[in-house]
Amino acid sequence: MTTIALPKRARYSWGGDEFLFVEIDEAMSLEGYFVVGALADAVRAAAIVGITDICPTNNSLLLRYDPDMVAPRALRSHVQELEATVRASTSQTALARVLEVPVWYDDPFTSEVGERFWSNRQTPDKSDLDFAAEVNNLADAHEFIERHHSVPWMVTAVGFVAALPFMYQMAPRAQQLEVPKYLSPRTDTPALTVGHGGCFTVIYSVRGAGGYQMFGIAAAPVFAPDSSLADFQESPVLFRAGDIVKFKPVEANEYNAIQTECENGTFRYKRAEIEFDLARWTADPDAYNSDVLEALGGTTH
Repeated sequence: MTTIALPKRARYSWGGDEFLFVEIDEAMSLEGYFVVGALADAVRAAAIVGITDICPTNNSLLLRYDPDMVAPRALRSHVQELEATVRASTSQTALARVLEVPVWYDDPFTSEVGERFWSNRQTPDKSDLDFAAEVNNLADAHEFIERHHSVPWMVTAVGFVAALPFMYQMAPRAQQLEVPKYLSPRTDTPALTVGHGGCFTVIYSVRGAGGYQMFGIAAAPVFAPDSSLADFQESPVLFRAGDIVKFKPVEANEYNAIQTECENGTFRYKRAEIEFDLARWTADPDAYNSDVLEALGGTTH
């Protein structure tokens, strides 16, 4: 069993005269993420006059408000009341999509970029994967890759750049993979790089600067405006908060085949839909993760 003790109350702070910041906990957890989501829903349902934007993220909530329409302290008191109600609720379930994301780990594209920016690394003589294995006390990059793809990840926020998903590993904290970012950011990161910083894995949706360690490259897009692919007909952004991701390792031939399917407009992400139950996951993460992955047809490796 894994149990995270959240602070009894969130920390409230002001951002100038237009923003109220609500921090559920200093440390990331699925428990905290669920409180954030429930509080965001409660604030939205309350339709508080003066609130102009509600921005939930990994473990905190940012509210933008018009101080001419709502007094700041009155707003804070109202949100605190909603927080107390949310925390008293026993409901910890949510509909979730489970998506299988093919990844070419230790690929030549991110490896080449890593070599170009060797001086930005903590260990210039090691690859990002070798460094990640070392700091997690694992035997080698192969073991790190196995640990990375064998446990599912939950999308807890989407943004920073367009469509970039932040994913938190569905494992007890003591078993989670944690890797520091580069000493200084790169000026180049390939689109669809699977990167990692702190406790979060991301998929870089577009090419650009970045400081996360690079482990591989996703085979299909996560941001596709005006795409003919079926997965992007409702939105150009693939992921949404609450999605569960299972990384599937692929080699060069399968990666290239998926690229061809994307060009032909025939690629589809393998997916399923479940009701995620935080209490069941907390009671036995390994067993529950197996059930989650069974929804994809028994794909666990």
